[in-house]
Amino acid sequence: MSSNFHCPNEFIQLGEKLCDAAQDVILKHFRQPLHVEGKSDASPVTIADRNAESAMRDLINATYPDHGIVGEEHGSEKLDAEFVWALDPIDGTRSFISGHAIFGTLVALLRNNQPVMGILAMPVLGERWIGATGHKTLFKDFRGITEATTRDCAKLSDATIATTSPHLFKEDEFPKFDKVRKNTKMPLFGGDCYNYGLVSSGLIDLTVEAGMGVYDFLAQVPILTGAGGIMTDWEGKALGMHSDGKVIAAGDVRVHQEVCKMI
Repeated sequence: MSSNFHCPNEFIQLGEKLCDAAQDVILKHFRQPLHVEGKSDASPVTIADRNAESAMRDLINATYPDHGIVGEEHGSEKLDAEFVWALDPIDGTRSFISGHAIFGTLVALLRNNQPVMGILAMPVLGERWIGATGHKTLFKDFRGITEATTRDCAKLSDATIATTSPHLFKEDEFPKFDKVRKNTKMPLFGGDCYNYGLVSSGLIDLTVEAGMGVYDFLAQVPILTGAGGIMTDWEGKALGMHSDGKVIAAGDVRVHQEVCKMI
């Protein structure tokens, strides 16, 4: 991540407006009859996903027409720009269409392909994590605004690990994940992007995932970092626009180092 770059407040404010715009669309469709389509990768998509991302893109183009955008539903534009927004309007579409409240909206801002700002918003729960370079990560819920801080966890055997589903790992990836899981104190399955917020708030210790698009994980990098955690690929390298979609997010660098060696 661009450690010397101090993310301007105006970018953070726009990020929050993007989440608000997505939320307005999403909540109109939540637990309502929906036509669900299958995408080329067999994942589901609805009008809520598409319209929410369109609303977000319209705001970006109206505010910063020279910025680039990459989104899960409507592709990419101006990827060679200094600043590029990565958007996932509904992370956890399967949960959304099933009426579960645990799905989120992800907004990331990249500068020269490195994430410098990220927001993880939970539309139904009304919770939001906001991270940016040069800022402490903030957590917003019905009680107000607090600083998010990861918790100490000295060794993997004391850690709680979360992943969305063991079925999302490829055949050669699952044994590596499972080796890590077997050495933890407690595994949790499900949660999609929510797990990263829980790591940032010191409620769980570790998230390991694979097979993700850039819009699935870039927002979480500034959030984890600003809360005192660390998030890299499986080789321990910094995450950016060209990462392969395999991530380790840990609240304590000691657990992160142990997982990197094991995986």
